[in-house]
Amino acid sequence: MRWLPVLYVVIVLLLEPVTPVEWPVSFVLIALPLLTAFAHGPAVVAGATVFAVLLEGVLAGTPCCAGRSVGYLWDRHYVASYICTALVGALGTILAAHRVRRERTLADVRFVAEIAQRVLLRPVPHRIGNLLLASLYLSAAAEARIGGDLYEAVPTMYGVRLLIGDVRGKGLLAVETAAALLGAFREAAYDESDLPALAGRVETSMSRGATLLGGSEMSERFVTAVFAEIPADAHVVRVVNCGHPPPLLIRPDEVRELDRGRSAPPLNLGMLIGDPYHVDVYEFRPGDQLLLYTDGITETRDPAGSFYPLPQRLRSWGPLPPRELMERLHQDLLAYSHDRLQDDTAALTACLLADERSAPPPPPAGVADSGEPR
Repeated sequence: MRWLPVLYVVIVLLLEPVTPVEWPVSFVLIALPLLTAFAHGPAVVAGATVFAVLLEGVLAGTPCCAGRSVGYLWDRHYVASYICTALVGALGTILAAHRVRRERTLADVRFVAEIAQRVLLRPVPHRIGNLLLASLYLSAAAEARIGGDLYEAVPTMYGVRLLIGDVRGKGLLAVETAAALLGAFREAAYDESDLPALAGRVETSMSRGATLLGGSEMSERFVTAVFAEIPADAHVVRVVNCGHPPPLLIRPDEVRELDRGRSAPPLNLGMLIGDPYHVDVYEFRPGDQLLLYTDGITETRDPAGSFYPLPQRLRSWGPLPPRELMERLHQDLLAYSHDRLQDDTAALTACLLADERSAPPPPPAGVADSGEPR
């Protein structure tokens, strides 16, 4: 775009000598200031306007151009062209100044949004104990940086606790709800001894916030979420699902959903229904990887309308380290949707490293090798 005005002038100069005299190609130089305004500031547009007027005069006053025997420097048609070019240049200068102001404002908004994202969705540590972690967040809106999808990883005395969630709806209210939920989780994760108590406390905080805000919008705002806990002293993962897509367990020889059909209602709805939270325990061996994700991934569509086949894609890729897995998933989602994501997407993955100091402990009572209850 920055070189488009130069290319435009070159084309005019090439066409002027070969066109008939009744076709004064130099008149199209009127558009030069507007072309310049697309990629340059007001000072450059003003300079391009002066240049266009002078070049029109040179072409009009040169007898050899287009086979003319005399020049038409002060012909009324050419004088009208000078005036029109000057007027278009003035409008282009104003347009360029307005565009520059808008770009600066947009840059400021992006900067603030990036700072807000760092506060709301802090980058997860690359490693916590014997866990390798990685996260992914993609916004469906090109200019957006934050939304209603959320994730978090917190090291506690009970093990590493993970959270993935998706707030119903969009906009500022969804961001506010996500911030409230993350704040409650980050505080309660250190205090509550088990996942049901943690989920209950987070839900209580959300309900309290809805009461303080008043109105009907917040009371109707709910969040699907998955709470996971990976203790350091046992090769298991504990999961509490609150109406969210089930996590995926990734092994070298299999990729399967961790779902036993005991999902609780979404947060902020459980207190109305009164359904208790259920903890599902699965074996989590060294080399295993847990993938938490939002439905923005599985609901990504290709141009034909087919949903993104996440488990099949993971099986075809084979075992990948967390960071490489997130990068591969990122690129594959964009390619599958042809860069047209319809919803925000988030993912969080944790891979258990082998502990070389001691042999893996046997699975706790009640957990079989396959991860199903005995």
